[in-house]
Amino acid sequence: MASSSMFRNIAIIAHVDHGKTTLIDALLRQSGIFRANQQVAERVMDSFDLEKERGITILAKNTAVRYGDIKINIVDTPGHSDFGGEVERVLKMVNGVLLLVDAFEGTMPQTRFVLRKALQLNLKPIVVINKVDRTDSRVSEVVDDVLELFIDLEANDEMLDFPIVYASAKEGTATTDLAVPAQNMQPLFEAIVKYIAPPPGDAGGPLQLLINNTEYDNFVGRMGLGCVKRGKIAAGQQVSVIGHDGVSRQGRIGNLYVYEGLERVQVNEAPCGEIVAFSGLADIKIGETVACQERPEQLEPITVDEPTLKMTFMVNDSPFAGQDGKHLTSRHLRARLFKEMEKNVSLRVAETDSPDVFQVSGRGELHLSILIETMRREGYEMQVSKPEVIYRWDAGRLTEPVELLTIDIPEDKTGVIMELVGARKGEMVNMTSLGQDQLRLEFKIPARGLIGLRSQLLSETRGHGVMSHIFMDYEPYKGDIKGRYQGVLIAFESGEASLYGLHSAQDRGVLFVSPGTKVYEGMIVGEHSREQDIEVNVCKKKHLTNIRSSTAEAAMRLDEPRQFSLEEALEYISGDELLEITPKSLRLRKRVLSKHDRQKSIKNF
Repeated sequence: MASSSMFRNIAIIAHVDHGKTTLIDALLRQSGIFRANQQVAERVMDSFDLEKERGITILAKNTAVRYGDIKINIVDTPGHSDFGGEVERVLKMVNGVLLLVDAFEGTMPQTRFVLRKALQLNLKPIVVINKVDRTDSRVSEVVDDVLELFIDLEANDEMLDFPIVYASAKEGTATTDLAVPAQNMQPLFEAIVKYIAPPPGDAGGPLQLLINNTEYDNFVGRMGLGCVKRGKIAAGQQVSVIGHDGVSRQGRIGNLYVYEGLERVQVNEAPCGEIVAFSGLADIKIGETVACQERPEQLEPITVDEPTLKMTFMVNDSPFAGQDGKHLTSRHLRARLFKEMEKNVSLRVAETDSPDVFQVSGRGELHLSILIETMRREGYEMQVSKPEVIYRWDAGRLTEPVELLTIDIPEDKTGVIMELVGARKGEMVNMTSLGQDQLRLEFKIPARGLIGLRSQLLSETRGHGVMSHIFMDYEPYKGDIKGRYQGVLIAFESGEASLYGLHSAQDRGVLFVSPGTKVYEGMIVGEHSREQDIEVNVCKKKHLTNIRSSTAEAAMRLDEPRQFSLEEALEYISGDELLEITPKSLRLRKRVLSKHDRQKSIKNF
């Protein structure tokens, strides 16, 4: 059996779209994992449909490559802080990290977030400057940026002496010296073997393994994943499972697997330092310790940052409920949300006074919207409220989450963006030039000020603005922020939207629906050009007469209706509105559908 010195366990950490999954593709191809004639998809590690569509990593995943006699276990981590729960637990499995940084963009907020977690765990970093083949790359400036980031994060002298590898993941090349032409990925493989220490641990001691992830397999049921910290683990072994509360229960390991390339390979036993997956423990949870039955000793449980955003999930009670989805009831909704909480460690689900309503808390808007989109594709129907930040009381003061916001914009848009962020209580902390009339602005801003900001930024910069943000800390409440400036157009009655009715309503503002769309009373069909809400009849038809009109309907022209993505719709709705979500449709609506009941509730309020 191999000793722990034959393993290197690493995580690849980077900002969204800096080439992390592409780099793993190159390592897999050059390690001989695939046959010469094998057809392999690009970004092969992005196995989740939403990951392929959005070009981001959402779920942490494992793979392994071999370099000579050394087995390198690689974990692909999410680059977005909303999925920080995934990052925090997988970093407990590894002994070093590849910090991947774009040769043009440099260090970004999510890079800072994951690197801070890695340095707190004392993991050895190797800095990989990726995309050095870009014509606009700024390699020397980016290396200085990385050094500044390490200093800002109070890295010790050993960490500051990090090795640097220059790579083009797309081309599959790497070098430690830009003056030496890159041929292949061998310099990166050698850096991993040289600088990342083998997993520590007593190979002859009693078993200790921390559960870092769980999966469900249709054939063997629930599976636990983790790194063997001490001793060895075998299929069929009797073990003790120590829960978060320190209480032990007995169990038996079923099938045991290790990773080879993209495959899970069944083995009889695995040594100290190996990353394994196993079945047999049906009630296993993330953060629990699997230990020797005779001498059970608990490892430190996994801790993740608490959620900062919450929203309400409720059963769909609109007039169109049940037309698209398969899972409609509160029982379905409850079971699915609590199942998600078992594997999504940074998610919280709480029941409310109503059996049809659940409060769901997460790390950010993207974290919650990915959950909603996943459920939607599984056939669930639901309604959700506007996201709200989670406040805390500290020493008698109300505090709120504050984030570091980074915005890259054309230089001529500086004034309008500073005004936009300032209205949301943002304070500018830094401004740097990226060359070519591009600026990077950094702001400290309340998390609630970010809701709805992305769509406004894209509108003001005509699609050229790029923003990212990262949670910093809780700070005293910054004051009120004005919500949406425009009111909405509300459907006056149920029916089918007509060209004639929509043409009449178009003068009032911007439409969200097109002719032929079925609507119901209280559904939002457009944005009003003024601050107040207004009811419009989009279903009315032109009365037929026996007098022929010279212009007829040829003169009726409708502007293109505004279409919302899920994130844009969540950002758009206000406190008295809901987003109805079905597998086929997204509909904005008022909480109270009837005009009479809405007016009555306003008077009572």
